[in-house]
Amino acid sequence: QVQLVESGGGLVQAGGSLRLSCAASGTIFSPNRMGWYRQAPGKQRDMVAYITNGGITSYVDSVKGRFIISRDNAKNTVYLQMNSLEPEDTAVYYCHFRTNTGYIFWGQGTQVTVSS
Repeated sequence: QVQLVESGGGLVQAGGSLRLSCAASGTIFSPNRMGWYRQAPGKQRDMVAYITNGGITSYVDSVKGRFIISRDNAKNTVYLQMNSLEPEDTAVYYCHFRTNTGYIFWGQGTQVTVSS
């Protein structure tokens, strides 16, 4: 089992920045990847970004150049620095941990609201 604790959501004006954090605990094996999905009201949950324990990153096109994902392997913590936020980024952001067998654990979600 892997437990995920998220922090850092909130309300920000368009053009502003927020930083999300997610700490994993429990039985953690490598290789693995951690990252973020988001779900806006009435929409499906979509991947935003992820990073492997080896440092390989991937971003959805809509956040490239604005969001930066990083992780501290010693702390099993992943960070998402979100810059130049847009109203379209408003969603509940869910941390995820994907094991080497493909199983995904989810965090409880944190609300990000960007006002125009």
